[in-house]
Amino acid sequence: MKYTYTILFAAVGFFLGRGMTGVVIGAIIGFALDNLNFTQRREAAPESGGYVVPLFQLLGAVAKSDGRVSEAEIATAERIMTRMGLANGQRQAAISAFNTGKQPEFDVTTPINALRQWAGLRRDHAFPLLDVVIETVLAEGSPSPEKMSILRQLAFALRISDMELMALMAMKGYVWQGAGARGQGYGTGHGNNGYVPPQRNAQGPDPYTVLGIARDADDRAIKRAYRKLISEHHPDRLGDLPEDMRKRAESRASEINAAYERIKAERGFK
Repeated sequence: MKYTYTILFAAVGFFLGRGMTGVVIGAIIGFALDNLNFTQRREAAPESGGYVVPLFQLLGAVAKSDGRVSEAEIATAERIMTRMGLANGQRQAAISAFNTGKQPEFDVTTPINALRQWAGLRRDHAFPLLDVVIETVLAEGSPSPEKMSILRQLAFALRISDMELMALMAMKGYVWQGAGARGQGYGTGHGNNGYVPPQRNAQGPDPYTVLGIARDADDRAIKRAYRKLISEHHPDRLGDLPEDMRKRAESRASEINAAYERIKAERGFK
């Protein structure tokens, strides 16, 4: 805990109180303010592991949303638990949460609100959460409208835009075909609307989609989008998160850098 207010108010007390009495009174007031500020920061900060139960509740709901939980989705959940390095108690809690989430009539707003509260305003925590859910959404290939609807609800709660969500999906090799307003859900079952796996070439996904910009954007806009994305996805900003989520951030950062280098080479700017 920092003692900024303690020192400041002690000094003020010395000058106003003209002696040790003023110093003591000022220090007491300052210490109380320092303690209150420390408590508020600690309560606002994400706690390591505090996302596990709501995250796996949501994964269970995603898996069940189209009617049945497949072996691929169960295997994906188990793989995520293993990569997160969950201890025995945490793993059992995650399994129980997954089973709770796949129950009929489970309300996804409960875990979504919990994840929003955990992430707070930290977008560098929001993106790894989305990445884990996307992995489950794509476990069976092209996702159903029900799965995409839940994913969009989470993205909206975490203050991640549709364009940014499209960029995350593009990094997985999927693109959005068709437009839709927020709240209507992804895919309607009509035409070709929905996420579908594109024909990826050897260079990877479309670099403009990865950066979340239009192909006709000017060089300044491209540089600005790149700097914003790379700062938000940099693994050094993740703090106390599992190694799996750190690796996800490193992978996204590599995709962003690769996309930017492709655009620079294509356009010929530095």
